[in-house]
Amino acid sequence: MAGSEGRVLPVGPGPGGPEPLTRAAVVALTLCTFGAVADEPPEERQVELVRMLRHDCGACHGLRLDGGLGPPLTPETLAGVAPAVLEQVVLEGRRGTPMPPWKALLSPGEARWMVRAMQTGGIDE
Repeated sequence: MAGSEGRVLPVGPGPGGPEPLTRAAVVALTLCTFGAVADEPPEERQVELVRMLRHDCGACHGLRLDGGLGPPLTPETLAGVAPAVLEQVVLEGRRGTPMPPWKALLSPGEARWMVRAMQTGGIDE
């Protein structure tokens, strides 16, 4: 679609969501997501990331990630949400909400892995 590269797409529901992304940014992030198998964290780090999901994220999103102060992070509630959008929320947080940015503790590849784990239900300890 000619001329649509600069079109701004909303990201996330409700006020205080992350900054809008351009169509080009969404495409780039999506391509990075699907081509990211090579940067999968080592198994030891994956265990740490699951622990982080269960305990740090679980403090607000519920210990079973089924909701609390923050929304549920279950495969059902995350279905249909672009992984790139979720990765941005994990790394940048949501301004105006208690959701903090985690980019100081997570690499983009680790955020990508966590999102994939949440969307597929692959976070069993």
